[in-house]
Amino acid sequence: MKTNLQHLIAKNKKEEENYKVSRQAEIDNPRTSDNRRSFLKKTALGGIGLSSFMGYSFEDTVSETTSKVSRSSAPSELKITDMRYALTGVMGGTAIIRIDTNQDIYGLGEVRDAADVKYALMLKSRILGHNPCNVEKIFKSIKQFGGPSRQAGGVCAVEMALWDICGKAYNVPAWQLLGGRYRDKVRMYADTPEAGSPEEQKKLIEYRTKDQGYTWLKMDVSIGELKGKPGTLVNGKFWEDSKGNLNQWGDQRDFMNYGNTMHPFTQIQITEKGLEELAQIVDNVRSMVGYEIPISTDHYGHFDLNNGIRLARALEKYRLAWFEDMVPWQYTREWRTISEAIETPTCTGEDIYLLKDFKPLIDSRAVDIIHPDLASSGGLLETKRIGDYAEEHGIAMAMHQAGTPVSFMANVHCAAATQNFLALEHHSVDIPWWEDLVTTVGGFKMIDKGFATVPLTAPGLGIELNEEMVKKHLDPRDKSFFKPTEEWNELRSHDRTYS
Repeated sequence: MKTNLQHLIAKNKKEEENYKVSRQAEIDNPRTSDNRRSFLKKTALGGIGLSSFMGYSFEDTVSETTSKVSRSSAPSELKITDMRYALTGVMGGTAIIRIDTNQDIYGLGEVRDAADVKYALMLKSRILGHNPCNVEKIFKSIKQFGGPSRQAGGVCAVEMALWDICGKAYNVPAWQLLGGRYRDKVRMYADTPEAGSPEEQKKLIEYRTKDQGYTWLKMDVSIGELKGKPGTLVNGKFWEDSKGNLNQWGDQRDFMNYGNTMHPFTQIQITEKGLEELAQIVDNVRSMVGYEIPISTDHYGHFDLNNGIRLARALEKYRLAWFEDMVPWQYTREWRTISEAIETPTCTGEDIYLLKDFKPLIDSRAVDIIHPDLASSGGLLETKRIGDYAEEHGIAMAMHQAGTPVSFMANVHCAAATQNFLALEHHSVDIPWWEDLVTTVGGFKMIDKGFATVPLTAPGLGIELNEEMVKKHLDPRDKSFFKPTEEWNELRSHDRTYS
């Protein structure tokens, strides 16, 4: 026993010394934020110090060491004290929130791209004073304020930030709190925007595959590409905007425009000539990348399932990875009809909130792949539950992501903890400053050759804001940068949903 204890002591001393060195290196790093540096200094590891227990019995040694386990904080005494935000310029305005506590530990979350930060701020009065480590308890109390797509942005932002705090408090990565990891790196797929010519498309693709090392791509196969090509669409002119575009993101206050009309209700049809034109676009890309790289597709346009099936069959020979969002996610029966009619896998889910609304698609095996966006689906734990439920039904999970590095890293932790995961989207490959919005705790490389690194020891989400870079890339509509938000402190309603 004494020999074993001596080995344990020697190992412990070495681990203590290595930990102190790495911690001090992070403190000395000029890129470490002031908040993080303060946190590290206040929570310096005292160490178990087994070397001082050589004269103790084994039982006394165990008793002494377990009574003095060093913690990064006192988790049971944590309280939420504040919530603030910064509106970044990512995706035309994506808000990062910061939840502060009484122990100088804070958590980062993100309101989904193109969603109003007020979705998060209105929750502030409902979480102040609560222990942030009670993540599920808080989530159950606020999830009633979320909804499909961007409406879920606030709830999911808070949930992300709570896991970040909890991981920091217990000094473990977020994936550990979700039950452990299946992988050390996360495969990504790079979104590739439409290009004006095959030459321009080739340049974009080569940047992703050769320069960046991505092994999976996604591209749009949109009827918007048929603009100016007579005889390719039926009934398309009626839906064009003033610039002659079929604009998916038109004025949302105009309820009768193309973008706000669900797919079955436009009566747009694609002619054989139109199908040939779209097939040529896919053929060009497939000839550039070959068949070892999966190609997913998206953003076809607003037309019914019959034309969706015709398009899918026209592209069948290119063995695409999936057809995404061919009809709205709410149409479970139509999804099943499409899935049974075509050979290419079907995929939807980026606008679905909570497991309960994924269940109809999964239970009826209406799609082959679910595709949650963690910033809409309910956050880390709910998305893992969605993935686990799909796995039980033989359905894989890819993950949609179009935000800042904050939600990106939340996705990485969730993907690491979910077995049936396929690939995670990266929507900002062409933005040179995107990764610089944060620094990684311990200096790990966030993205390496088309894969995201799973932080093995960094606590929480494993990142800190690079405040100077965030300030440089704020949305011009709101340059306030984490200003006080006292106007959101007061709770003014009773939220119980039953009598």
